[in-house]
Amino acid sequence: MKFGSRLVLATASLVLGLASVEAKPASAAIVDYAFTVNSPTKTGSGLFRFDDSTLLNGEAIVQSLSFQFAGESTIYTEQDDPDYPNFPIVFLNNFSTGQISFALDYQFDDQTNPGSFIRYEIAGEDFTIYSVNDPNFEVISGTVSYTQVPEPAMLGGLVLAGTVTFMKRKKLVVR
Repeated sequence: MKFGSRLVLATASLVLGLASVEAKPASAAIVDYAFTVNSPTKTGSGLFRFDDSTLLNGEAIVQSLSFQFAGESTIYTEQDDPDYPNFPIVFLNNFSTGQISFALDYQFDDQTNPGSFIRYEIAGEDFTIYSVNDPNFEVISGTVSYTQVPEPAMLGGLVLAGTVTFMKRKKLVVR
């Protein structure tokens, strides 16, 4: 009897864990990405979200975006793009590493010093700082890296499977 209940518990936890991890929605999904900017003068990180059902030729308009430079309190959003609401967009990008992933096309002006006419641009894996009206401004370049944020259902399934396994091992050790 003990073996049968252990087998049922193990099977149930495996089925629940795999169902959560392997679930592929038949319909469209909201996709979340984290990104990091690194240049000689500025670093920062942010998140963006888009609906993959709106993809047209590998591009979609960003639904929400938040970005903050390290050490600064200003949070930039999708509405800070001068071409909002048609931008920022996400697009499939072939990175220099050979990886194909979604990336941003996003521009925003420096809000900490509005009179400077400094503009930031994220275009795929490239980050650029330039002046909108001063041709003598030294352009600064940097890189952008992206990481897809896992869906909560997938994380939940992994946590559930890990918890059940941990509890099961504890019971076996105690006996």
